[in-house]
Amino acid sequence: MHSEIIVTGGAGFIGSALVHALNQQGEHKILVTDALLDLQKQAHLEPLKYSQYLSAEELLYELKNNGDSLRDIKTIFHLGACSSTTETNRDYLMKNNFEYTKTLAHWALKRDVRFVYASSAATYGDGSAGMRDEIEDLDQLHPLNLYGESKHLFDLYAREHGWLDRIVGLKYFNVFGPNEDHKQEMRSLVCKAYEQIRDTGKMALFKSYLPEYGDGKQERDFIYVCDAVKMTLHLAKTQHAHGLFNIGSGVARSWLDLAHALFTALNRKPEIDFIEMPEKIRNQYQYHTCADITRLRATGYQEPILSLEESVEDYVCNYLLTGKHFGE
Repeated sequence: MHSEIIVTGGAGFIGSALVHALNQQGEHKILVTDALLDLQKQAHLEPLKYSQYLSAEELLYELKNNGDSLRDIKTIFHLGACSSTTETNRDYLMKNNFEYTKTLAHWALKRDVRFVYASSAATYGDGSAGMRDEIEDLDQLHPLNLYGESKHLFDLYAREHGWLDRIVGLKYFNVFGPNEDHKQEMRSLVCKAYEQIRDTGKMALFKSYLPEYGDGKQERDFIYVCDAVKMTLHLAKTQHAHGLFNIGSGVARSWLDLAHALFTALNRKPEIDFIEMPEKIRNQYQYHTCADITRLRATGYQEPILSLEESVEDYVCNYLLTGKHFGE
């Protein structure tokens, strides 16, 4: 059975959630690509249905050699990348995040294959240039870390070559939810704080170093992975949609809001400690993010978006407390 859909990073966080959602729609002809370096990522794949698995290097070989296994591909969801905001190896990020994406996009465009790729809200840097997903705003953006830079450089490359008239780039904001257990320090605060509360009864938040933000009042656009995947699938299937799209809730909430939602879901009284932020990230820290989802809504996406409280409750009660993955 030849695959019709490629999902890179398919054993990872958003990727495995996407494969699960495709399965729920009856899609099983899926080629999953990833680097299965740990048992946790392998566990994500066990309940899912897909037709083929290739490592990232094997897929690259197939692409360059016009592999027969790719002849029926109609859509590529390119979610695989190094997503560490603290990665310092620029050469690695450029090869893994920029060059790989460029190769995949070029292959897809030559064959009129729908190409949807993950950019990132990290491309917006400190947010001083705004967080609109208009391509004319790209030159004003200055990412605060090398990960964000690698994503931004591909957005620029795609614009310069006219690709953004034909492909879809997704600027994911603060996505959280099931199947992020393998991400270690890059897991969401919901996941990490759940373990803190379970083990100590308390959770820690970073102090603020800007006078306009109180401790814990730093803000993020939190989006549950289930909603992020719904948006992703909508944009893939909406043929007139192209360019860059913010994937977020459109609402900024504070870390304290998140903390209270988590304690409520666990039926515990809030106990929060404010700790010093490591100096190495203080100058790269975003104090406010909020997705402008006007362009997403204009494509016809009218689905309601779960609130932070609803999302946290579902994640905690149905996944963190049970230890389940998607599809189990």
